[in-house]
Amino acid sequence: MLKKRTIAKMLLLAVLLFVLASGLAIPTCSPAKSIPRGWSGVAVSDGALFLGSMGGKLVAIDKSTQQRLWPDVPFEKKQSGGFGCAQTTAAVAIYGTPAATSELVYITGYNGKLYAVNTETGALRWVYPREDELEPIVGGPVAAGGKVYFGSSDGKLYALDAATGDRLWIFESEGKIWGTPDVNGDTLYIGSFDKKLYALNVADGSLKWQFETKGAIVATPLVYDDTVYVGSFDRYLYALSEKDGSLRWKYQANNWFWSCPLIDDGIIYAGSVDGKVYALRVENGEKVAVFDLESPISCSPVLVAGKVLVTVEAGQVYSLDADAGQKKPLANLEDKVFAPLAASDGVIYIHSAKDVLYAVDARSGATLWSLEVESE
Repeated sequence: MLKKRTIAKMLLLAVLLFVLASGLAIPTCSPAKSIPRGWSGVAVSDGALFLGSMGGKLVAIDKSTQQRLWPDVPFEKKQSGGFGCAQTTAAVAIYGTPAATSELVYITGYNGKLYAVNTETGALRWVYPREDELEPIVGGPVAAGGKVYFGSSDGKLYALDAATGDRLWIFESEGKIWGTPDVNGDTLYIGSFDKKLYALNVADGSLKWQFETKGAIVATPLVYDDTVYVGSFDRYLYALSEKDGSLRWKYQANNWFWSCPLIDDGIIYAGSVDGKVYALRVENGEKVAVFDLESPISCSPVLVAGKVLVTVEAGQVYSLDADAGQKKPLANLEDKVFAPLAASDGVIYIHSAKDVLYAVDARSGATLWSLEVESE
């Protein structure tokens, strides 16, 4: 029990330190070197890998050659010099995973802006808002149906025209939005610090239904068949009716659910900050297996090469088999991991806390290549 409490306190402290570090600066007229921050995941699109570096840049890498597709795109925040100093700029922390289409890649910054960048050239197409800044953005954007959606710490969910960046509508919750939304058909799902999951009409942002838990929701919801699955900081994983948000079942862990779950062959795999992955039957929440991985889990599992793979904060990668109740170590990066995994063509891509991008073979666990993301 002491160990679990210690882990929870350490994670909460780490989150608070990340947030505080993003907004504080030491009063000085000397330019300060930016401190690596953020935990952006990787977006895979048309043979390219897009991610946010911990130096506040959008990086585009050719998946085959590991070469830059174009020079890194830096994002900076202007800040008052204070104490008679001139105005300075600082690198922007990037926590959300980019969203890529064939034409544009979208990326959010902790400076309260969403950027749209040309996937072929790296040229900035547009930025929202064009003037001023929103409250910090922690979650990533989602592009679907000609729109791009993202949430902000101001408690609002924004829908923009994906081509122009013009605002189409806003939905306002009663708490910070740190999560990444999920879009399924004509409905968008997003959680909030107000402890509610919202189902919104993508056409105009009108509310279809809402479901209230007893904790903040930062996990991305998962829609499967006619059910919405989402974890909460109240330690429960919920299964809700896609039609009206009514509760079908819930399952309690020993700590927060931070990441999006994964479903494979009728079993849902949900990782918790308590260091365990819970394998449950999708129809009723019945426990199939519990895998104790002995390190907090904030990364969503992925299904690749017929395997359910998950990475823990300490950097180990495991393959899970719920039917056999087996966990198999696949790789050990010896590097902390907070960012979500990405998978493509039998390879998983992992962005580590040391700003290193790893490509790991999902079958053998061999590291195919690794790359320091910052090019300076």
